[in-house]
Amino acid sequence: MNTQALTTVTITSELQVSHTPDVVVIGGGATGIAAAIAAARNGANTLLIEQRGYLGGMGTAALVPAFCPYTDGEKPIIRGIGLDLLEKMKQAAGDKFLNSYKDLLDWVPIDVETLKRVYDKEVLDSGAQLLFHTVADQVLLDGDRISGIVISNKSGRSVVQAKLYIDASGDADLAALAGVPFQTGGEQGELQPGTMCYVVSGVDKARFEQFIEQSGQGKSLEKTVVEAQLNGDLPEGRKRISGMAWITDSVVGFNFGHIFGIDGTKAEDLTRAAIEGRVLIDVQIQFLRKYVPGFEDIHLVHSGDQIGIRETRRIAGDYTLVVDDFISMRTFEDDIARNAYFIDIHLANANSTMVIKHLPKGQSHGVPYRCMLPQGKSNLIVAGRSVSSDRPVQGSLRVMPNCFAMGQAAGTAAAMASVTGGGFREVSIPELQRKLVEQGAWLGERPGHADAVAVGAGASGKIEFDDEA
Repeated sequence: MNTQALTTVTITSELQVSHTPDVVVIGGGATGIAAAIAAARNGANTLLIEQRGYLGGMGTAALVPAFCPYTDGEKPIIRGIGLDLLEKMKQAAGDKFLNSYKDLLDWVPIDVETLKRVYDKEVLDSGAQLLFHTVADQVLLDGDRISGIVISNKSGRSVVQAKLYIDASGDADLAALAGVPFQTGGEQGELQPGTMCYVVSGVDKARFEQFIEQSGQGKSLEKTVVEAQLNGDLPEGRKRISGMAWITDSVVGFNFGHIFGIDGTKAEDLTRAAIEGRVLIDVQIQFLRKYVPGFEDIHLVHSGDQIGIRETRRIAGDYTLVVDDFISMRTFEDDIARNAYFIDIHLANANSTMVIKHLPKGQSHGVPYRCMLPQGKSNLIVAGRSVSSDRPVQGSLRVMPNCFAMGQAAGTAAAMASVTGGGFREVSIPELQRKLVEQGAWLGERPGHADAVAVGAGASGKIEFDDEA
């Protein structure tokens, strides 16, 4: 009989200090990009560390085909750095792309290679430094403070010593290494499934649109998907395409299908998801060629470097944003952003339904600063999809526009704290809010502003409850 034993190996080594910024940002997705830009623009010596060779997170590494809405259905509520980056991508993508999407703020397709260049330029122009192909794998602690982090890359292992640390990893990786308590997924630890997104070329858009009109179905192709499932040409489960984004008239990005049972904090699960995801893409390509007019001659040009992850850890913070805050459209004294994106939970197995809950048009709720402050740590802030919230609210907060807004707030707060020498809890909230508004963010119609309404106004608005197969 074969047996395996776990062996603990202790390795002692002295590491050199390679960087001493005021602020270090871990993770170069939407959250980290906005955090680094904000921190640097507000005067902090800033270092952004990213595990890949480019920025963008799920929007570039996982090929999420489009940005989720920036508006509440009536007006943009995600503004500042996030909105500026969207417009910069439109401008850089060329006249045809710009003309197609010039006035659109919701569901704008992502031109991946253009966006990578825009992100590089905007981060570097802010004065922040970039360090690619690098991971943080250890946290050095001094009481409630992080005194340094150990990074690994081709240059070896070294220590980064900063005053302030921003966890923009999306998975609360730095917070978890530092011992911050967290929750994962649902009550039984179940997690939303992942999706391997991809881009195809060779589409005949006019032929496809004629098919949509004649078939009487939307672009989710629900009737066609069900037909293919009944014929055994698609796996059972998801009954529609989540998203198609037209990058050009012949190039389309897809968010289609699920890979279940994936924990995005485990390398083994990410490996399995990558392999299964590529197999599923091949099945879907055959489906598109066979069933969907205009897609007969498509060619797969790019699949995600990794599967798209919707949820992993949620930290325990000074405040936990809960579903009642969402439904009542609550405003907080320490708001640093507003959110209007619907609760969007993709349930954990193929036989369950999606849960979707919308706010009324024109309404939003506040995102308090305290939900980014991890319990037990003074110079660490966590922004993005892993902030302190319950699971339903995480299903709303997790999208890229919201991550831009939270990242901008975290970076601005870090720059302020680097000047005073205190931690994140010593940051003046009114001063932080003033800076955010001056720098383009929108914090709602607040008392004391010219467009003020009562705190919590709109709380009686009706909420839609939808279950989609």
